[in-house]
Amino acid sequence: MDHFAYTDGRLRCENLDLIEVASRFGTPTYVYSRATLTMHYRRLAEAFAPLKPLICYSVKSCPNINILRELVALGSGMDVVSGGELHRARLAGCSPEKIVFAGVGKTSEEIADALGEPDDDVRGPDAPEAAPIGLFNVESEQELLNIAHIATALNRPTRAALRVNPDVDAKTHKYTTTGTAENKFGVDLRRARDFFRKYARHNHLRLCGVHIHIGSPVAQAAPYVEAITRVLTLIDELAAEGIVIDTLDIGGGFAADYRTGQSLAAADYAAAIVPLLRERVESGRLRIILEPGRFIVANAGVLLTRVQYVKSSGARKFIICDAGMHTIIRPALYEAFHFVWPANVSPQHEPPDGVRADQLDLPGLERCDVVGPICESADFLCQNRLLPPVARGDIIAVFAAGAYGMSMASRYNSHPLPAEVLIDGQHARVIRRRESYHDLVNAE
Repeated sequence: MDHFAYTDGRLRCENLDLIEVASRFGTPTYVYSRATLTMHYRRLAEAFAPLKPLICYSVKSCPNINILRELVALGSGMDVVSGGELHRARLAGCSPEKIVFAGVGKTSEEIADALGEPDDDVRGPDAPEAAPIGLFNVESEQELLNIAHIATALNRPTRAALRVNPDVDAKTHKYTTTGTAENKFGVDLRRARDFFRKYARHNHLRLCGVHIHIGSPVAQAAPYVEAITRVLTLIDELAAEGIVIDTLDIGGGFAADYRTGQSLAAADYAAAIVPLLRERVESGRLRIILEPGRFIVANAGVLLTRVQYVKSSGARKFIICDAGMHTIIRPALYEAFHFVWPANVSPQHEPPDGVRADQLDLPGLERCDVVGPICESADFLCQNRLLPPVARGDIIAVFAAGAYGMSMASRYNSHPLPAEVLIDGQHARVIRRRESYHDLVNAE
């Protein structure tokens, strides 16, 4: 699952003691394991190798440019949803043809940037060359017409895939499901047929792909099988009319192990998906794109936070930390589970066999709420959780925090953003410095 484990009661990342890391770099701090990041990328690439996919890491899940550079070095492309993420992908050295631009609200300025005509006042003086990207994922008719208009005006022919909503319920949280008819994303299958008939032969915008993304995290393969089967029918119907679809982007959304065993292995997802597509890929009729984010980076990161105070109020015990909903908003926003555990425990409180679960059957645990410093009742890391005893000054780890942790962090209540640290074996380096109060007001 990852390279975070307890040794003699102390949590380590690869070869480093995380209590010492917290002492060195302060808290709250996001800590990433390079070995875990690499392991999950390679497992996915190996599992789907028969499809020769373009793997485009979902930048929104964890956009630190140093993380992106690690993935680019492994051969990854980038899935971006904004001009800022496109800028990060370029700075990370991603090949332009490996960049896919998704998202429902692309501005004209972002589109021109993606076509290689950026606003240099926005990008800054040290921006890399702005070569045209490989593919747009289009979400609406008006967006397609806007991209086509800009591509024509700039004389920059480009390629696009239409995001199709296959009306498949992936059984995720209502805020993270994206593939049903009630969601804002894409167009339904019936409209998709007319869409391709109308726009497939545009001179400057080659509409040659289908894109699906049914939600996240999706812990079963069956919803992917259902969605892919439906769009393959669409592709075959269009082929019968002479409309060639040569690219299928099956999105991302593969689950991560927030709880031990929650996610399928990459090989399990591939075992269900590869047989649907293999013959088309081998015959040269279809190119496959994957857009994983959480699956690669979630278990590669933990959030370290220090206990500020411990108090009781009525029947409840509160552990008050320096990290909260401003540092990791997933528990408050999605009711998301993260395994939360002290970084220094007695031998009897080491998670048995590294298991991470809602409740562990261990002696001497106390029922607690782990909360942050923000002036909101929704400010918690976990609630009603059985935990080992902790004291003021102790370090607590929030596991599986690599995805949508730092990327969604805020400065609410004027708290500076935390630091990010990358560990490689016995080496640790800051990949984002902790913000200061000066940083909070510098742009005002």
